Amino acid sequence: MANSDHQNDGAPPRNIHVGPKKTNWLPWILLALALLALLFGLRSCKGRDEAATTAPVVATEPVDPAPAATPVTPPPAIAADAAAVGVLPGASTVGTYLAGTEALPRTFVFEKLNFDTAKSDIRAQDQDELNALAAVMKQYPNARIRIVGYADARGAAPANATLGKERADSVKAALVTQGINAGRLETASGGESDPVDTNATASGQFENRRAELIVLQR
Repeated sequence: MANSDHQNDGAPPRNIHVGPKKTNWLPWILLALALLALLFGLRSCKGRDEAATTAPVVATEPVDPAPAATPVTPPPAIAADAAAVGVLPGASTVGTYLAGTEALPRTFVFEKLNFDTAKSDIRAQDQDELNALAAVMKQYPNARIRIVGYADARGAAPANATLGKERADSVKAALVTQGINAGRLETASGGESDPVDTNATASGQFENRRAELIVLQR
């Protein structure tokens, strides 16, 4: 019986095909994709930076400064006239005048000192005006004044002249009662002359029945 191992020694050798070793491409593909992603990210950042850097600048119109205010030049002072007439509100105007250096004489009209028709009595509602004048004259003991009484145009002119003097004397008496020396007070009559309002109406006649004072000395 033949040996099986010996018989096989004479058989031709088997041909074994050896092919090339397969390469694993997956890591390289992943690396390439990562590089592409990194490159794309860098380009995107650069684009945003350039867009932010080159953003258009909106020009702003310059604002003109507000014009400087034009200085207001006060009107020139008007020189006081020696014969000017001032209103006497509570005698404060006389006090201001006596404290100043304006020229003498100066005439003042009482703001509230009028008389009833054909009468020379001081009305009760006008007494405060005389009280204020007396207080001013006490502050300026060297001041001397002349009081002038007036009438409206009704009646005869001689009678109106007399009535005007009586009204001036009534004002003087009221000031003397307040303690003013009679030697500082003169009286005179203007009669129906120099009206300050029309004699055609009752209200105008009332305004003309008045008294004025003239400052003669400070």
